[in-house]
Amino acid sequence: MKKLNVGMIGYGFMARTHSNAYRKVGNFFDLQYEPVLKTVCGLVDAEAAAFARRWGYESHCTDWRKVVEDKNIDIVEVVVPNNYHAEIAIAAAQAGKMVICEKPLALNAPQALQMVEAVEKAGVANFVSFNYRRIPAVTLAKNLIDEGRLGKIFHYRANFLQDWTISTAVPTGGMGTWRLDAKSAGSGVTGDLLAHCIDTALWQNGSIKNVNAMTETFVKERKNAETGKMEPVTIDDACTFFCRFNNGSMGNFESTRYARGHKALYTFEINGEKASIRWDLHDLHRLQYFDHGDASILRGWRSIHVSDADQPYMKHWWVPGLQIGYEHSFVHQIADFLEGLATGNPARPTFRDALETQKVCDAVLKSAKSGQWENVG
Repeated sequence: MKKLNVGMIGYGFMARTHSNAYRKVGNFFDLQYEPVLKTVCGLVDAEAAAFARRWGYESHCTDWRKVVEDKNIDIVEVVVPNNYHAEIAIAAAQAGKMVICEKPLALNAPQALQMVEAVEKAGVANFVSFNYRRIPAVTLAKNLIDEGRLGKIFHYRANFLQDWTISTAVPTGGMGTWRLDAKSAGSGVTGDLLAHCIDTALWQNGSIKNVNAMTETFVKERKNAETGKMEPVTIDDACTFFCRFNNGSMGNFESTRYARGHKALYTFEINGEKASIRWDLHDLHRLQYFDHGDASILRGWRSIHVSDADQPYMKHWWVPGLQIGYEHSFVHQIADFLEGLATGNPARPTFRDALETQKVCDAVLKSAKSGQWENVG
């Protein structure tokens, strides 16, 4: 097995999910590459050192440029706030490194395009961590669509609901709440949550033609976590948009951080002429399926427990009937990325794929300001 040294830039929540994936992938997947946790980089030396010890990195640093310039590093992982994605990813590509970046790819589509051009000019493998694609039930839904089991698609609807910013005491900025600062995040729920829904929708149902959106910022001012001063909130707390897909189907998307009682409710439902499917992150190992072709006396929604060896990814895990969880989606994406290196068939979404999601996000935000339908791209 060829060893690939990983440089992880960032040591927050997503760095844990990615590090765990690298540690687990070789135990469950037969691969031609062995990832080695080489270096982790973060702002605070003591915290980076503690992360390195916990997750088994050989070294740590506080300057991401050292990771990019290190000739021993093969893969650079970018798991930092969104405003740093472009600079780090472009520098890594120019240094000849493979690049894996957390979502959303960038602050906006023009910046994302610069990142696409950088990795494509350098000819380096690149990947964006839209992990929900690789939850087995979600992948099974994609397979059913591709097999034509739903027939012509009429409707695609999705939502992603949370409630963690309802309190006015939640600050903006800083290491913990940078997602509430547009300078760091680019947008609010549109880029953070709806980007997941949009990526999955583009993958399952094809390109989006145009959008009509509205957004709302419910708390207009918050205290800055670093300065202690009150400042205007410039991200969207909630977003709803309608869209038309190029295949003629209609879409309805909603996301908010003000849905009391929901910590991470991500659902989608797809209605076709022959069948419908729906999925819920809170019951992520199950896919709901309705087939109009069933005999009328038996027709109804069925709950498919996605745990059998002939269903996506499951042959790599336990015996049939035993489910897996959220963290396994990251193992799957690393496995697919490494398999893509071996076969020459790159794992997706690539940076160019993620650029399309960014274009939709930009169109959504533009429509919310203009109050009009806006074309994507």
